[in-house]
Amino acid sequence: MKVDTMRHIDYFVGVPLCFAGSLCQKLVQFLSGKKVPKVRNVLFIELSEMGSALLVDPAMRKLQKEAGVNLHFAIFKKNKPSLDLLGTVPQKNIYTLNGENFLSLALDGIKFFCWTRKRKIDTVIDLELFSRVTALLTGFSGASYKVGFHAFFNEGLYRGDFLTHKVAYNPHIHIAKNFIALVNALLAPHEEIPYSKAIIRDEEIEITKVQYADIEKKTVLDIIRGCCGNYSSERNRIILVNPNASELLIQRRWPQEYFAALMKMILEKCPEVLILITGDPRERDEAEILKNHVQSDRCINFAGKVTFAQLPILYSVSEMMVTNDSGPPHFASITDMPTYVIFGPETPALYGSLGRTTPVYAGMACSPCVSAANHRKTACTDNVCLKVIKPAQVFDIIKPELEKINAQIQ
Repeated sequence: MKVDTMRHIDYFVGVPLCFAGSLCQKLVQFLSGKKVPKVRNVLFIELSEMGSALLVDPAMRKLQKEAGVNLHFAIFKKNKPSLDLLGTVPQKNIYTLNGENFLSLALDGIKFFCWTRKRKIDTVIDLELFSRVTALLTGFSGASYKVGFHAFFNEGLYRGDFLTHKVAYNPHIHIAKNFIALVNALLAPHEEIPYSKAIIRDEEIEITKVQYADIEKKTVLDIIRGCCGNYSSERNRIILVNPNASELLIQRRWPQEYFAALMKMILEKCPEVLILITGDPRERDEAEILKNHVQSDRCINFAGKVTFAQLPILYSVSEMMVTNDSGPPHFASITDMPTYVIFGPETPALYGSLGRTTPVYAGMACSPCVSAANHRKTACTDNVCLKVIKPAQVFDIIKPELEKINAQIQ
């Protein structure tokens, strides 16, 4: 399903359903009385953002550690692999929805209401900032406790009135800290308006690191060797370039010619470096065009060459990555590989990776132009915020890391 189609459905179908659903829930609560069950089975809902499945991990681990709950998660089927990277949520506790078209989404939504009751979900934490779909899933889940972001006196996007624990979204702190705030609300000893009046420290959002076995690394290295017969793990070092961004916000893409110019600078600076252009299989043609612009046998079109599950392994055997603001820097956060992320329509202050990341951000007067208040949809068709970041500027930022790579080889 196209992003704009999802937005239209979310608005024209979601708003009236949220209004009617809120009234129904109030009536049911009035007639049935107030129940206070113990929190045991907690469901997190985040459908559309692959990176958020990692950004919420510190919050899930905190809740599991402090309350001993059973974690569950609902996510779009196509985004589930990102949830599997850390394995915090057991496979049997993950519910996937098919978002390819409205009918499949509606059918999976109906099945979802049966699933939550079968799993005895008593608490739902809605991680979305503006989706009415997740508001409806939360509202009709049958859970006694419903935690999420509430607009209060902000203009915000209308999402009904389903929540028992209303948290004020803070656009001035990292989204991972906002997720911690949702967990704090559930753990609060008494009712607050708004919930989560607490300081959230940086150490609370540290991401878990994953170590991979030598055999797993060898498998990926063999794939690299198959793409470049002259590759030697003793002599060569690998640098990754991810020039793509999801269709959700194509304005996040740094110009292709800038990537080409940067890669030429890297190859000249580091004579033993191999650059892999990454991406999924659908992006292979674009990667091939970029490779042809670079015109070097040390620049390899690597799009679609490894599975999603193998991406972190690829990161663990690579020296660094230069990337657009997209999923890969979040997937890389579970490894020790440094990433350099080029930001434009969004700000690293809110959505930066939790790993070893260095943001490259111009900070123009119009940036960031997407937020929870505009459904992450911008009117901009000319991403000057990225075009003003020149290849030479990025090269200067990554230069110290390149010098370290050269020193390893010598």
